[in-house]
Amino acid sequence: MKYLLFFVGACLLASQALAQDIYSCRKVHLSFFSEAPLENIEAKTDQGVSAINIKTKVVYFKVPVTSFRFKKKLMEEHFNDNYLESEKYPFAEFKGNIQDAADFRNDGTYPVTVTGTLNIHGVDKNYTEKGTLVVKGNTLNVNATFNVRVADHRIKIPSLVVKNVAEVVAITVQAAYEIVNK
Repeated sequence: MKYLLFFVGACLLASQALAQDIYSCRKVHLSFFSEAPLENIEAKTDQGVSAINIKTKVVYFKVPVTSFRFKKKLMEEHFNDNYLESEKYPFAEFKGNIQDAADFRNDGTYPVTVTGTLNIHGVDKNYTEKGTLVVKGNTLNVNATFNVRVADHRIKIPSLVVKNVAEVVAITVQAAYEIVNK
């Protein structure tokens, strides 16, 4: 009985230590901006989810494509029906790793480089991008901006509207994480 109590106590301590390495965010703010000769297009969502393990430095993001909101409803319809084919490819996902050797258990602002695979429109593409990670107590905040070439994800822009949609779209990510408690 004494050994069983010791084993259970050791397991609880181990799982608690593991949980302190994992942070999650259920309201990732994502936006994209397309600057083209005839019009600028911007869309936003706060329905992305993400998790970061500061020990293994694994990063994960997932966002429902249909959650992006545009100024014009027609833009939103074209985005989902014609370009992203949201019914066929309902999510955009990123799986990657933080490349920096910093110990994120200490408060501070850390410039980070993340390498991983972004899946949009059913097409995987590898990215290496820079961002900022701010640690304060039991919270993490992440900010990053990077560019995505729409052709890299087989998103076809009809020649009729090629002056309305940019070939490269700027993506902005903002996320506030809290420690996962078990």
